[in-house]
Amino acid sequence: MASFFNIQHSKPAPKHSVDPALQPWVEKYRPKTIDDVSAQEHTIAVLQKTLTSTNLPHMLFYGPPGTGKTSTILALSRQLFGPDNFRNRVLELNASDERGISIVREKIKNFARQTPRAQAVASDGKTYPCPPYKIIILDEADSMTQDAQGALRRIMETYARITRFCLVCNYVTRIIEPLASRCSKFRFTPLDSASTSARLSQIATAEHIPLDPSVISTLISISSGDLRRSITYLQSASRLSASTSPPTPITALDIQEIAGVVPDAIIADFARALGVESTTEYMDVDDGQRGVKGFERVKKKVKGLMREGYSASQILSQLHDHLIPHPTVTARQKSECALAFAEADKALCDGADEELWILEVGLRVHKAVSS
Repeated sequence: MASFFNIQHSKPAPKHSVDPALQPWVEKYRPKTIDDVSAQEHTIAVLQKTLTSTNLPHMLFYGPPGTGKTSTILALSRQLFGPDNFRNRVLELNASDERGISIVREKIKNFARQTPRAQAVASDGKTYPCPPYKIIILDEADSMTQDAQGALRRIMETYARITRFCLVCNYVTRIIEPLASRCSKFRFTPLDSASTSARLSQIATAEHIPLDPSVISTLISISSGDLRRSITYLQSASRLSASTSPPTPITALDIQEIAGVVPDAIIADFARALGVESTTEYMDVDDGQRGVKGFERVKKKVKGLMREGYSASQILSQLHDHLIPHPTVTARQKSECALAFAEADKALCDGADEELWILEVGLRVHKAVSS
Protein backbone atom coordinates (compact mmCIF):
# COMPACT_ATOMS: atom_id res chain seq x y z
CA MET A 1 0.00 0.00 0.00
CA ALA A 2 2.85 2.34 0.91
CA SER A 3 4.43 1.78 -2.45
CA PHE A 4 1.09 2.65 -4.13
CA PHE A 5 0.97 6.06 -2.38
CA ASN A 6 4.60 6.66 -3.25
CA ILE A 7 3.74 6.13 -6.91
CA GLN A 8 0.69 8.37 -6.72
CA HIS A 9 2.56 11.31 -5.20
CA SER A 10 5.76 11.00 -7.23
CA LYS A 11 6.87 14.09 -9.13
CA PRO A 12 6.06 14.27 -12.85
CA ALA A 13 8.92 13.45 -15.22
CA PRO A 14 10.83 16.49 -16.47
CA LYS A 15 9.99 17.74 -19.94
CA HIS A 16 12.13 16.45 -22.77
CA SER A 17 14.88 18.90 -23.64
CA VAL A 18 17.48 18.80 -26.40
CA ASP A 19 21.12 18.99 -25.44
CA PRO A 20 22.45 22.18 -27.11
CA ALA A 21 25.65 20.34 -28.02
CA LEU A 22 23.64 17.87 -30.12
CA GLN A 23 21.32 20.44 -31.67
CA PRO A 24 21.78 21.47 -35.33
CA TRP A 25 23.16 25.01 -35.48
CA VAL A 26 20.41 25.96 -37.93
CA GLU A 27 17.90 25.43 -35.11
CA LYS A 28 20.16 26.56 -32.29
CA TYR A 29 20.78 29.96 -33.90
CA ARG A 30 17.36 30.40 -35.52
CA PRO A 31 16.21 34.02 -34.91
CA LYS A 32 14.16 34.39 -31.70
CA THR A 33 12.72 37.77 -32.72
CA ILE A 34 12.21 39.40 -36.10
CA ASP A 35 14.98 41.89 -35.22
CA ASP A 36 17.42 38.95 -35.37
CA VAL A 37 16.53 38.12 -38.98
CA SER A 38 19.45 38.96 -41.28
CA ALA A 39 19.31 41.24 -44.33
CA GLN A 40 15.54 41.43 -45.07
CA GLU A 41 15.19 45.06 -43.95
CA HIS A 42 12.07 46.00 -45.94
CA THR A 43 10.07 42.96 -44.80
CA ILE A 44 11.15 43.39 -41.18
CA ALA A 45 10.20 47.09 -41.20
CA VAL A 46 6.66 46.26 -42.37
CA LEU A 47 6.25 43.40 -39.88
CA GLN A 48 7.47 45.60 -37.01
CA LYS A 49 4.41 47.80 -37.56
CA THR A 50 2.11 44.78 -37.36
CA LEU A 51 3.54 44.03 -33.93
CA THR A 52 2.44 47.43 -32.65
CA SER A 53 -0.97 47.40 -34.35
CA THR A 54 -1.47 43.58 -34.07
CA ASN A 55 -3.48 43.82 -37.31
CA LEU A 56 -1.94 41.07 -39.42
CA PRO A 57 -3.10 40.36 -43.01
CA HIS A 58 -2.84 37.02 -44.80
CA MET A 59 0.77 36.82 -45.96
CA LEU A 60 2.75 35.19 -48.75
CA PHE A 61 6.50 34.84 -48.17
CA TYR A 62 8.46 33.82 -51.28
CA GLY A 63 12.10 33.67 -52.29
CA PRO A 64 15.10 31.31 -52.57
CA PRO A 65 15.79 28.66 -49.88
CA GLY A 66 17.69 29.65 -46.74
CA THR A 67 16.77 33.34 -46.79
CA GLY A 68 14.77 33.38 -43.53
CA LYS A 69 11.13 32.94 -44.63
CA THR A 70 10.09 30.30 -42.08
CA SER A 71 12.29 31.78 -39.35
CA THR A 72 10.63 35.19 -39.81
CA ILE A 73 7.03 33.99 -39.42
CA LEU A 74 7.94 31.72 -36.48
CA ALA A 75 9.74 34.60 -34.72
CA LEU A 76 6.80 36.93 -35.41
CA SER A 77 4.33 34.37 -34.04
CA ARG A 78 6.36 33.92 -30.85
CA GLN A 79 6.49 37.68 -30.34
CA LEU A 80 2.73 37.93 -30.83
CA PHE A 81 1.59 35.02 -28.66
CA GLY A 82 4.47 34.19 -26.31
CA PRO A 83 5.75 30.70 -25.45
CA ASP A 84 2.64 29.66 -23.50
CA ASN A 85 0.07 30.48 -26.19
CA PHE A 86 2.23 29.64 -29.21
CA ARG A 87 1.25 25.96 -29.24
CA ASN A 88 -2.52 26.50 -29.28
CA ARG A 89 -2.51 29.62 -31.49
CA VAL A 90 -0.15 28.52 -34.29
CA LEU A 91 -0.50 25.55 -36.68
CA GLU A 92 2.55 24.84 -38.83
CA LEU A 93 2.43 22.37 -41.70
CA ASN A 94 5.57 21.78 -43.76
CA ALA A 95 6.60 19.75 -46.78
CA SER A 96 6.77 16.51 -44.76
CA ASP A 97 3.02 16.65 -44.13
CA GLU A 98 0.51 15.55 -46.72
CA ARG A 99 -1.39 18.62 -47.83
CA GLY A 100 -3.89 17.34 -50.34
CA ILE A 101 -7.49 18.48 -50.39
CA SER A 102 -8.46 16.10 -47.56
CA ILE A 103 -5.97 17.72 -45.14
CA VAL A 104 -7.24 21.19 -46.10
CA ARG A 105 -10.87 20.17 -45.54
CA GLU A 106 -10.19 18.41 -42.23
CA LYS A 107 -7.12 19.51 -40.25
CA ILE A 108 -6.73 23.07 -41.55
CA LYS A 109 -10.45 23.83 -41.57
CA ASN A 110 -10.97 22.42 -38.06
CA PHE A 111 -8.14 24.54 -36.67
CA ALA A 112 -9.26 27.67 -38.57
CA ARG A 113 -12.85 27.51 -37.30
CA GLN A 114 -11.92 27.30 -33.58
CA THR A 115 -12.40 30.58 -31.73
CA PRO A 116 -9.14 31.45 -29.92
CA ARG A 117 -9.10 31.49 -26.15
CA ALA A 118 -8.80 34.74 -24.24
CA GLN A 119 -5.39 36.32 -23.71
CA ALA A 120 -3.33 34.87 -20.88
CA VAL A 121 -0.25 36.23 -19.13
CA ALA A 122 2.83 34.13 -19.88
CA SER A 123 4.39 32.07 -17.10
CA ASP A 124 7.56 34.21 -17.22
CA GLY A 125 5.57 37.30 -16.24
CA LYS A 126 5.74 39.03 -19.64
CA THR A 127 2.59 40.16 -21.38
CA TYR A 128 2.42 39.53 -25.14
CA PRO A 129 0.02 41.31 -27.56
CA CYS A 130 -1.81 38.01 -28.17
CA PRO A 131 -4.31 39.38 -30.76
CA PRO A 132 -7.71 37.66 -31.09
CA TYR A 133 -6.79 35.37 -33.98
CA LYS A 134 -4.72 32.28 -34.78
CA ILE A 135 -2.00 31.81 -37.42
CA ILE A 136 -1.74 28.89 -39.85
CA ILE A 137 1.73 28.56 -41.47
CA LEU A 138 1.86 26.51 -44.67
CA ASP A 139 5.53 25.92 -45.45
CA GLU A 140 6.45 24.85 -49.01
CA ALA A 141 2.96 25.94 -50.11
CA ASP A 142 4.02 25.72 -53.77
CA SER A 143 3.94 21.90 -53.47
CA MET A 144 0.21 21.91 -52.62
CA THR A 145 -2.09 20.56 -55.31
CA GLN A 146 -4.30 22.91 -57.33
CA ASP A 147 -7.42 21.41 -55.72
CA ALA A 148 -6.01 21.92 -52.23
CA GLN A 149 -5.16 25.55 -53.00
CA GLY A 150 -8.67 26.06 -54.38
CA ALA A 151 -10.24 24.65 -51.20
CA LEU A 152 -7.95 26.83 -49.09
CA ARG A 153 -9.20 29.98 -50.82
CA ARG A 154 -12.71 29.61 -49.38
CA ILE A 155 -11.43 28.81 -45.86
CA MET A 156 -9.27 31.98 -45.90
CA GLU A 157 -12.37 34.06 -46.69
CA THR A 158 -14.75 32.38 -44.23
CA TYR A 159 -12.55 32.44 -41.14
CA ALA A 160 -10.53 35.62 -41.80
CA ARG A 161 -11.82 37.24 -38.58
CA ILE A 162 -10.26 34.62 -36.27
CA THR A 163 -7.53 33.05 -38.44
CA ARG A 164 -4.64 34.45 -40.50
CA PHE A 165 -2.70 32.42 -43.05
CA CYS A 166 0.98 32.66 -43.96
CA LEU A 167 1.99 30.83 -47.13
CA VAL A 168 5.73 30.17 -47.50
CA CYS A 169 7.13 29.10 -50.86
CA ASN A 170 10.14 29.23 -53.17
CA TYR A 171 8.24 29.69 -56.44
CA VAL A 172 5.42 32.23 -56.25
CA THR A 173 4.23 31.34 -59.76
CA ARG A 174 3.06 27.96 -58.45
CA ILE A 175 0.55 29.63 -56.12
CA ILE A 176 -2.81 30.07 -57.86
CA GLU A 177 -3.72 33.69 -58.53
CA PRO A 178 -6.94 33.76 -56.43
CA LEU A 179 -4.88 32.66 -53.41
CA ALA A 180 -1.98 35.04 -54.05
CA SER A 181 -4.33 38.01 -54.48
CA ARG A 182 -5.69 37.51 -50.96
CA CYS A 183 -2.24 37.82 -49.39
CA SER A 184 0.27 40.60 -48.78
CA LYS A 185 3.38 39.50 -50.68
CA PHE A 186 6.85 39.68 -49.12
CA ARG A 187 9.85 38.86 -51.30
CA PHE A 188 12.91 37.46 -49.53
CA THR A 189 16.15 38.09 -51.41
CA PRO A 190 19.39 36.04 -51.24
CA LEU A 191 21.57 37.27 -48.40
CA ASP A 192 24.36 39.66 -49.30
CA SER A 193 27.95 38.78 -48.46
CA ALA A 194 28.21 41.21 -45.54
CA SER A 195 25.10 39.86 -43.76
CA THR A 196 26.16 36.24 -44.27
CA SER A 197 29.69 36.97 -43.10
CA ALA A 198 28.44 38.75 -39.96
CA ARG A 199 26.11 35.87 -39.08
CA LEU A 200 28.76 33.18 -39.65
CA SER A 201 31.32 35.14 -37.60
CA GLN A 202 28.78 35.50 -34.78
CA ILE A 203 28.12 31.73 -34.74
CA ALA A 204 31.85 30.92 -34.91
CA THR A 205 32.51 33.22 -31.95
CA ALA A 206 29.68 31.64 -29.94
CA GLU A 207 31.03 28.14 -30.69
CA HIS A 208 34.67 29.20 -30.03
CA ILE A 209 35.84 28.28 -33.53
CA PRO A 210 38.72 30.26 -35.07
CA LEU A 211 37.75 31.10 -38.66
CA ASP A 212 40.06 32.39 -41.37
CA PRO A 213 38.51 35.04 -43.70
CA SER A 214 39.17 32.70 -46.66
CA VAL A 215 36.91 30.07 -45.04
CA ILE A 216 34.06 32.58 -44.66
CA SER A 217 34.45 33.77 -48.27
CA THR A 218 34.39 30.13 -49.46
CA LEU A 219 31.21 29.47 -47.45
CA ILE A 220 29.59 32.56 -48.96
CA SER A 221 30.52 31.70 -52.56
CA ILE A 222 29.41 28.06 -52.25
CA SER A 223 26.09 28.80 -50.51
CA SER A 224 25.02 31.50 -53.03
CA GLY A 225 22.97 33.51 -50.52
CA ASP A 226 21.56 30.45 -48.72
CA LEU A 227 22.42 31.10 -45.06
CA ARG A 228 21.02 27.76 -43.88
CA ARG A 229 23.35 25.86 -46.20
CA SER A 230 26.42 27.83 -45.13
CA ILE A 231 25.64 27.27 -41.41
CA THR A 232 25.22 23.52 -42.04
CA TYR A 233 28.57 23.34 -43.87
CA LEU A 234 30.25 25.26 -41.05
CA GLN A 235 28.90 22.84 -38.43
CA SER A 236 30.04 19.83 -40.48
CA ALA A 237 33.52 21.34 -40.86
CA SER A 238 33.64 22.06 -37.12
CA ARG A 239 32.86 18.44 -36.28
CA LEU A 240 35.49 17.27 -38.78
CA SER A 241 38.17 19.50 -37.25
CA ALA A 242 37.19 18.46 -33.68
CA SER A 243 37.53 14.76 -34.57
CA THR A 244 41.34 15.03 -34.38
CA SER A 245 43.43 15.69 -31.28
CA PRO A 246 44.41 18.47 -31.12
CA PRO A 247 41.67 19.99 -33.37
CA THR A 248 42.91 21.03 -36.80
CA PRO A 249 42.05 24.49 -38.20
CA ILE A 250 39.18 24.63 -40.71
CA THR A 251 40.41 25.38 -44.23
CA ALA A 252 38.65 26.49 -47.43
CA LEU A 253 39.47 23.08 -48.95
CA ASP A 254 37.59 21.36 -46.08
CA ILE A 255 34.49 23.42 -46.88
CA GLN A 256 34.72 22.58 -50.59
CA GLU A 257 35.02 18.85 -49.89
CA ILE A 258 32.07 18.88 -47.47
CA ALA A 259 29.95 20.76 -50.01
CA GLY A 260 30.87 18.36 -52.82
CA VAL A 261 32.51 21.17 -54.77
CA VAL A 262 35.48 20.52 -57.03
CA PRO A 263 38.54 22.35 -55.64
CA ASP A 264 39.36 25.52 -57.59
CA ALA A 265 42.90 24.30 -58.38
CA ILE A 266 41.53 21.18 -60.12
CA ILE A 267 39.05 23.21 -62.21
CA ALA A 268 41.84 25.65 -63.17
CA ASP A 269 44.09 22.71 -64.14
CA PHE A 270 41.31 21.16 -66.25
CA ALA A 271 40.74 24.51 -67.96
CA ARG A 272 44.49 24.74 -68.73
CA ALA A 273 44.31 21.29 -70.34
CA LEU A 274 41.52 22.64 -72.57
CA GLY A 275 43.72 25.56 -73.66
CA VAL A 276 42.38 28.28 -71.35
CA GLU A 277 45.18 30.40 -69.91
CA SER A 278 45.42 30.57 -66.12
CA THR A 279 44.92 34.00 -64.53
CA THR A 280 45.37 32.84 -60.92
CA GLU A 281 48.37 31.29 -59.29
CA TYR A 282 47.40 27.69 -58.48
CA MET A 283 49.85 24.91 -57.78
CA ASP A 284 50.20 22.81 -60.93
CA VAL A 285 48.83 19.28 -60.69
CA ASP A 286 51.60 16.94 -61.81
CA ASP A 287 49.73 14.20 -63.70
CA GLY A 288 52.56 13.05 -65.97
CA GLN A 289 50.74 14.38 -69.06
CA ARG A 290 52.75 17.51 -69.80
CA GLY A 291 53.94 16.18 -73.16
CA VAL A 292 50.47 14.96 -74.19
CA LYS A 293 48.40 17.31 -76.38
CA GLY A 294 44.95 17.55 -77.91
CA PHE A 295 42.40 14.75 -77.67
CA GLU A 296 44.52 12.36 -75.58
CA ARG A 297 45.28 14.98 -72.94
CA VAL A 298 41.63 16.05 -72.63
CA LYS A 299 40.49 12.40 -72.47
CA LYS A 300 42.95 11.57 -69.68
CA LYS A 301 41.96 14.68 -67.72
CA VAL A 302 38.27 13.79 -67.98
CA LYS A 303 38.92 10.20 -66.98
CA GLY A 304 40.89 11.41 -63.95
CA LEU A 305 38.07 13.75 -62.87
CA MET A 306 35.48 10.98 -63.19
CA ARG A 307 37.63 8.53 -61.21
CA GLU A 308 37.76 11.07 -58.38
CA GLY A 309 33.97 10.79 -58.17
CA TYR A 310 33.11 14.43 -58.87
CA SER A 311 29.59 15.21 -60.10
CA ALA A 312 29.43 15.98 -63.83
CA SER A 313 26.90 18.79 -63.31
CA GLN A 314 29.15 20.30 -60.64
CA ILE A 315 32.17 20.17 -62.97
CA LEU A 316 30.17 21.85 -65.75
CA SER A 317 28.84 24.55 -63.44
CA GLN A 318 32.28 25.43 -62.07
CA LEU A 319 33.99 25.24 -65.46
CA HIS A 320 31.29 27.59 -66.82
CA ASP A 321 31.88 30.05 -63.95
CA HIS A 322 35.64 29.86 -64.54
CA LEU A 323 35.41 30.33 -68.30
CA ILE A 324 32.67 32.93 -68.92
CA PRO A 325 34.30 35.85 -67.01
CA HIS A 326 37.79 34.87 -68.30
CA PRO A 327 39.57 37.95 -69.73
CA THR A 328 41.55 36.17 -72.48
CA VAL A 329 38.58 34.30 -74.03
CA THR A 330 36.74 36.26 -76.75
CA ALA A 331 32.96 36.82 -76.77
CA ARG A 332 32.54 34.49 -79.76
CA GLN A 333 34.53 31.73 -78.05
CA LYS A 334 32.46 32.16 -74.89
CA SER A 335 29.20 31.85 -76.83
CA GLU A 336 30.39 28.60 -78.46
CA CYS A 337 31.40 27.24 -75.05
CA ALA A 338 28.08 28.30 -73.49
CA LEU A 339 26.21 26.38 -76.22
CA ALA A 340 28.24 23.27 -75.38
CA PHE A 341 27.44 23.70 -71.67
CA ALA A 342 23.72 24.10 -72.39
CA GLU A 343 23.53 20.97 -74.58
CA ALA A 344 25.45 18.94 -71.97
CA ASP A 345 23.19 20.15 -69.16
CA LYS A 346 20.09 19.07 -71.10
CA ALA A 347 21.64 15.69 -71.93
CA LEU A 348 22.63 15.06 -68.29
CA CYS A 349 19.10 15.95 -67.13
CA ASP A 350 17.82 13.33 -69.59
CA GLY A 351 20.13 10.69 -68.08
CA ALA A 352 23.03 10.66 -70.53
CA ASP A 353 26.47 9.24 -69.67
CA GLU A 354 28.41 11.74 -67.51
CA GLU A 355 31.94 10.92 -68.66
CA LEU A 356 31.05 11.06 -72.36
CA TRP A 357 29.41 14.47 -72.01
CA ILE A 358 32.25 15.96 -69.95
CA LEU A 359 34.59 14.71 -72.70
CA GLU A 360 32.28 16.24 -75.34
CA VAL A 361 32.27 19.61 -73.55
CA GLY A 362 36.03 19.46 -72.99
CA LEU A 363 36.73 18.85 -76.68
CA ARG A 364 34.32 21.56 -77.84
CA VAL A 365 35.80 24.10 -75.41
CA HIS A 366 39.30 23.09 -76.54
CA LYS A 367 38.29 23.57 -80.18
CA ALA A 368 36.58 26.93 -79.44
CA VAL A 369 39.46 28.52 -77.50
CA SER A 370 42.08 27.18 -79.94
CA SER A 371 40.40 28.62 -83.03
